Amino acid sequence: MQTVTSADGTTIAYDRVGEGTAGTVILIGGAFSFRESPAMTGLAQSLASDYDFTVLNYDRRGRGDSADSPGVYDVANEIADIAALVEAAGGEAALFGWSSGAVLALLAAQSVPGVEAVIAYEPPFVVDPKDHVPPKDLADKLNPMIAAGKRNKAARFYMTKVMGTPLLMVGTMRITPFWKKLAATADSTAHDWAVMRPYMRGQRLNAADWADVRVPVLVLVGELTVPLLTKGGKAVAEVLPNAEFSELPGVSHDAKTAVLAPVVGEFLTRAR
Repeated sequence: MQTVTSADGTTIAYDRVGEGTAGTVILIGGAFSFRESPAMTGLAQSLASDYDFTVLNYDRRGRGDSADSPGVYDVANEIADIAALVEAAGGEAALFGWSSGAVLALLAAQSVPGVEAVIAYEPPFVVDPKDHVPPKDLADKLNPMIAAGKRNKAARFYMTKVMGTPLLMVGTMRITPFWKKLAATADSTAHDWAVMRPYMRGQRLNAADWADVRVPVLVLVGELTVPLLTKGGKAVAEVLPNAEFSELPGVSHDAKTAVLAPVVGEFLTRAR
């Protein structure tokens, strides 16, 4: 494990995987993801071993071994975290973002020097009012749960109210061994909501908001994913200045490394 210090003094922990010559990729997880998640470690290993990339796999603030900024949930801080990682990578890196991490990657690409390309896997833009739209006062209920240390309640609340996960499914997850690790990241969901709040209102995306993302972007969704995510992926690909859209066959939101890594590796090789 290595660390960098973000602009506000927060310590961000990361693993450096490989020492390749093809460039550096920074992996940005979504809600409840942490750098030791199998999906993240598997992708990091594959990009390093099969495509000769150096991969920085990090814990977003508030989860894993990274520090937090309790009560301060500002997207600018998470963008600064990425800027510090790009600097640690030598000043240039591509970004791979999963779910809310995909939206964070696109936001970072607008202002962080040295970002070379972005792969956005299933960014959860909600562009259709008929789909699940989180309540407007969500932060007013979520943040006090986090402040009170009610991690199980916060995790359940975020899953049902933001992600639209059925309550019965969440109840089933709570009796699995994985729930403990998942709930341990609940404090960071306030950061996820700070990223996603403007983009989950069931409204069309404004092209002007994304005009500064000038690097090559690949927007990916799983062929078997929920329609909401497919709509959101297509919508952002249409408004980005330099984007491609593609569906991965046979996978949903939790894509298998064997399917995801070749597409990511080949795009980044071509983009560079």
